[in-house]
Amino acid sequence: MIYSDIAIVGVIFAVFFDLYGVKTVLLTRRVFWTSYAIIVPFQLITNWWLTSREIVTYSPEVIIGTRVAGAPIEDLLFGFALVLSTMSLWVYWGRKGVQPKN
Repeated sequence: MIYSDIAIVGVIFAVFFDLYGVKTVLLTRRVFWTSYAIIVPFQLITNWWLTSREIVTYSPEVIIGTRVAGAPIEDLLFGFALVLSTMSLWVYWGRKGVQPKN
């Protein structure tokens, strides 16, 4: 499996997790898309910084090749999956009344 395949599987998992796993259906809510719109620019800045300094590099054989802010488009897919999964868990645990341990 290549980087692109893993990114796509990650998005599919996150979507199913949101809609059918924890059933938070954030994808249907404006608040999620507003939050994501705030997060994406920071992801792009971070991607650019890490790739422009060659802290993170990618093998051309395992990515699609399209880059946004210096990083492969797959990074946006991973970021989306991460944000959606994290926010879904946040809402789910909030509904369940789960409190963090001190």
